[in-house]
Amino acid sequence: MTYTIRAVRAEDWPLVKEIRLAALRDPVAPIAFLETYDAAAAMPDEFWQGRAAGAAEGKSVRQFVGEGPDGSWSGTVTVLVEPAGVQDYFGETSEIAQTQVVAVFVRPEARGGGLAEALFRAALDWSWALTEPYVERVRLYVHEDNARARAMYEKAGFKPTGVTATSAAGREVELAVERP
Repeated sequence: MTYTIRAVRAEDWPLVKEIRLAALRDPVAPIAFLETYDAAAAMPDEFWQGRAAGAAEGKSVRQFVGEGPDGSWSGTVTVLVEPAGVQDYFGETSEIAQTQVVAVFVRPEARGGGLAEALFRAALDWSWALTEPYVERVRLYVHEDNARARAMYEKAGFKPTGVTATSAAGREVELAVERP
């Protein structure tokens, strides 16, 4: 299938909600996401509207989707802007401006066809185009037991940095790509 890779729009909030809930039903969700299906499903529509609006604005976060010809979404990736000197989720403070890729999901029927790579290209292109802040690297964390995801990230050019963190799901390994 051919996909259009695009940023979400504020009015996409029902689809933002639907694909997030689908991701949280995936068998690897307990080690891939820091949120549960039950917690996300309990959020009111206003939460999803705000989430879509923020990702559409693209100042501190941007969400990309792979949209099929029929308007359905088969994959998504979100990018968070992390300015230098700001504490991250794990309590660390970076000395450089960077972005972090989170919430990566491709529906099982769309896996292996290049959609994930296209979503990552969009995430990287957007990161490198930022001027305020000027991003020096893009990073992500992957659970040490999530071999499928790690292989895809490495295929997209991400390399282990040697940094690890501990989440509720266990040990997370940081991978990054430096500015070309």
